[in-house]
Amino acid sequence: MSSGLLNIGKSGAMAARRALDLTAQNIANAANPDYARRTLSLAEVASQSGIGVETGSSLSGVRVDRVLRSDSLFLQNEARRTAGDLARADAELSGLTHAETAIEQAGIYTAIVDFEASLSRLASDPLGGALRAAVLEDGRRLAETFHVASNALDVATSDAQVKTEAGVERVNLLAAELTRTNIGIARARPGTSGMAALYDQRDALLRDITELTGGRAELDVLGRASVAVGGETLVTGIETNTLAASTNADGSLAFTVGGNAVTLSSGDLLGGSQALESIASLRTRLDDLALQVRDTLNTAQASGAAPDGSAGQPFFSGTGAADIALSLTSGSQIATAPAGSPAGSRDIGNLQALRDALASGGPAQSTDTLLFDLSSAIDARSVTRDALRTIADTAQVALSSETGVDLDNEAANLLRYQQAFQANGRVIQAAADIFDTILGIG
Repeated sequence: MSSGLLNIGKSGAMAARRALDLTAQNIANAANPDYARRTLSLAEVASQSGIGVETGSSLSGVRVDRVLRSDSLFLQNEARRTAGDLARADAELSGLTHAETAIEQAGIYTAIVDFEASLSRLASDPLGGALRAAVLEDGRRLAETFHVASNALDVATSDAQVKTEAGVERVNLLAAELTRTNIGIARARPGTSGMAALYDQRDALLRDITELTGGRAELDVLGRASVAVGGETLVTGIETNTLAASTNADGSLAFTVGGNAVTLSSGDLLGGSQALESIASLRTRLDDLALQVRDTLNTAQASGAAPDGSAGQPFFSGTGAADIALSLTSGSQIATAPAGSPAGSRDIGNLQALRDALASGGPAQSTDTLLFDLSSAIDARSVTRDALRTIADTAQVALSSETGVDLDNEAANLLRYQQAFQANGRVIQAAADIFDTILGIG
């Protein structure tokens, strides 16, 4: 009898110790977002009858059955899906914000207003050398602001492209790591701490892949993960395909998986592609604005005469924002008088026509419209991003409540398992006392 009590007490003490160790592990990982709460499953130990023993079985203590890992497939999928949507919105908004900064900090609108103000001052003294030099200088500064904006858009485009290239490379690295994790899951013994750790790693990899690509994950009976991106398989079992990206004519990105074209539904890479497309569209509008400035000024110059009576020469040259440049070399070349006017004419008819062209639907209004459209797009996407963030945070909270560590529960478990350990210690002590008593009787 004492021997049986010793075995029961020993098994109970060992089980309580394992439970205490697991509880301590939960507490240590309470702030780890990649960790799912563990619990210990226990089972009875029953010794079967043998020769000379009455048929039946007698209880012989407890044993550790397996380590259980908290999980919820539905909540995991929902958290990954909403995180992918949020990542797409964040990436697109980031690209648009950089583009807006590029245009606003260049000061194109201010430069156009200053140029128009110089023309207004010139109207008061059309032959004034200082006023003509000021117009020329403000025209040069206007061209430079277009260069600054164009270079800033180049930087924004390059930054988005670098991030996208890094994202594609990271997806391929994550896919390869997920394949190795799948191999480890197939080899690990179910119900062990090692298997639970592999599941944690698998879920973290799936989360990262989904945030980048918006891929959809499925699990087989062993818990190995497969990932499909745009309907094409990126990872299945122990096989991995390669994600690649190329640039479309409109600035967006075309993605392939294993050489097959795919359309991303969400994720950081899709957001980067949308940002690149928006920046390319903005560059086209910026070039159109530069051409509007060039054409408006050059048309006016062609319709007027310089102070020496010569025909007006082109004011600006270039084919867009990147290379627009001041063509005039002297303020005396500004054609303020109508064509055919004699030398020294103070007639400002042509200058007034130029001012009217600039004021009515001119570059300043076009610039204001461009900035307003860009600001409105950013505001709209900010609202969408904030809504998606709320949805993603809610999904993550629901997942954390299901799989995360609750310190209050773990503290209660510490007391419970400590008491269980002490109780089993008393069982062992009682068995020892009985054994000593028996020896003393002998």
